[in-house]
Amino acid sequence: MNTVTLNLDTIPLTDEQFYQLCQNNREFNFETTAQGELIIMAPVGGESGNRESELIADLVIWNRQTSLGYTFSSSTIFKLPNGAKRSPDAAWIRRERWEALTPEQRRKFPPIAPDFVIELRSATDDLQLLRDKMQEYMDAG
Repeated sequence: MNTVTLNLDTIPLTDEQFYQLCQNNREFNFETTAQGELIIMAPVGGESGNRESELIADLVIWNRQTSLGYTFSSSTIFKLPNGAKRSPDAAWIRRERWEALTPEQRRKFPPIAPDFVIELRSATDDLQLLRDKMQEYMDAG
C-alpha cells in the first residue's frame, strides 16, 4: 500500500478524534495537512526502517553527548502552527522549548514545530510531496 490522502473538508476531525483514530489503528501512520486532508501511510519496509533507525540512533547519541534537547521517533505527531499534524521520521527540539510546554501538551500531539527534522524518501514517496512537507516545517520555524 502506498500513501493514501483523503479529503475530509466535509467531516473535519477534532484533535481528540484524530488522536483516537491513531490509537485505534496503530498499524498505520497518520498525518493531516493544513487543509484538513487525512494522509494514511502504511508501515515502512526493512531497508527504510533500518535507515530510519540508524539516523535516529545518530541523533540520540549526539543529543546524549550535548544534552541540548529531546529526540523523537516517527511515532510522534507534532501539531504545527498552521494546523497540520505531522510525523517526521526523526525530530529534535531544544530543551527550553520542549520544557516550556505543559505536561498535557507533551502527552498527545505536542503543539510545536521541531527545531530539526529528518524525512527519509522511500521508493514509494513522491518527491514533490516530501519537498512540500519540508517547506511546511521550515515555514513553521
